[in-house]
Amino acid sequence: MVNENKALPNFLLSVKLKYVKLGYHYLISHAMYLLLMPLLAIVSVHLSTLEPRDLAHLWNHLKFNLVTVFLCSALLVFLATLHFMTRPRKIYLVNFACYKPELARMCSRELFIDRSVQAGTFTEENIAFQKKIVERSGLGQKTYLPEAVIQVPPNPCMAEARKEAEMVMFGAIDEVLAKTGVKAKDIGIVIVNCSLFNPTPSLSAMVVNHYKLRGNVLSYSLGGMGCSAGLISIDLAKQLLQVQPNSYALVVSMENITLNWYFGNNRSMLVSNCLFRMGGAAILLSNRSSDRRRSKYQLIHTMRTHKGADDKCYSCVFQEEDETKRIGVALSKDLMAVAGEALKTNITTLGPLVLPMSEQLLFFTTLVARKVLKMKIKPYIPDFKLAFEHFCIHAGGRAVLDELEKNLDLTERHMEPSRMTLYRFGNTSSSSLWYELAYTEAKGRMRKGDRTWQIAFGSGFKCNSAVWRALRTIDPAKEVNPWMDEIDEFPIHVPKVTKIDS
Repeated sequence: MVNENKALPNFLLSVKLKYVKLGYHYLISHAMYLLLMPLLAIVSVHLSTLEPRDLAHLWNHLKFNLVTVFLCSALLVFLATLHFMTRPRKIYLVNFACYKPELARMCSRELFIDRSVQAGTFTEENIAFQKKIVERSGLGQKTYLPEAVIQVPPNPCMAEARKEAEMVMFGAIDEVLAKTGVKAKDIGIVIVNCSLFNPTPSLSAMVVNHYKLRGNVLSYSLGGMGCSAGLISIDLAKQLLQVQPNSYALVVSMENITLNWYFGNNRSMLVSNCLFRMGGAAILLSNRSSDRRRSKYQLIHTMRTHKGADDKCYSCVFQEEDETKRIGVALSKDLMAVAGEALKTNITTLGPLVLPMSEQLLFFTTLVARKVLKMKIKPYIPDFKLAFEHFCIHAGGRAVLDELEKNLDLTERHMEPSRMTLYRFGNTSSSSLWYELAYTEAKGRMRKGDRTWQIAFGSGFKCNSAVWRALRTIDPAKEVNPWMDEIDEFPIHVPKVTKIDS
């Protein structure tokens, strides 16, 4: 969700010490098992230096000392058990697929305005307002809208919404199953997130029914969780894969446009019409060690931040009826400030987990000097470019991308996947991060060992992050993704945003 009217606060200049402390808490609590590794290494090195006669002497000494043998054995069993029980399972991203709608669904800016006029529900002033939004929002001429919205007259109904959901979900899932060769019956976990369309039976049940998944499959449908729900789904899959050995988890991230097109004249609700477009992604995760060699990425960290306890944050993106009883999603004027606060919290908490020690020392020392010792010194902004090679920032709108580029001191190349995704596909909600990752792959930029930071924010208010490490170099010539037949046309220059009057 994006409000184009205000700038994002410089959140890195007002960091709170408690979030840095929280980050180090995560670092310690999630890495306790690593403390056993030095001990095991020392024991292994020592044992490797023993000669056969030393082992024979040790055996002669121990075979007459039952108590010593018992205690040593018990200690070894305890340490081994503790290590294997506390060690988290490694989560691999086997492959993913982004849905590319058919050409008939393509909607240029001119077609969007034409259909808005023909709908007959918008005032002339609000037609002009929408035109100004789409011209300055960073969207190009080849985004997609469902048939029910762009046909004349529009036909938003439950049947059309189901049709759109099936088209997007099954299109992406078919592709990812074809890429991986995994059979549908081998999938043990299904998670579908769609914020504004939650039918009965659920979207996850639609997937189970269509692919005839097994009866004990764990299925979840996440609704109403906004544009950051895709990473919530990844985090949920990670948690489930920790307790479900040798399993595949299928995550489907999408948004449904058909039943959520706003036909009223409340400008805070009209912005969504101008930004959101049709799209979705399917991601296949595995905790099988045998899948490591063929997987693309390993999940390193997930970090979730929820600001819903604050009333202002909770209500800044709100689905409600306008004065004419038409339902829409209203964007508050406080949205950019709320987003800045959520981003600041998430980034500060994630920092200790990903930043090099040199950056952490400089940042932490400066923060303590300013917050504790009250010294008037310039705050130190960590260089996240030292922690990541690639950035996938939710393509919510051009204004937010401009501000994040400035606040994180990123280059145009770092922002290119997000800007080009916004231009080519629009704001596809929770799936936009995967179109961005697909763009990076299509450009041939992903190398073995590269680290990618996905970050998204949405209603609630939430900000979530995921960190991936590439397990192999991605050869674009062997890839199938929505960019491949046109990747040479990008990047396309998109002018910086100018203020849009409300």
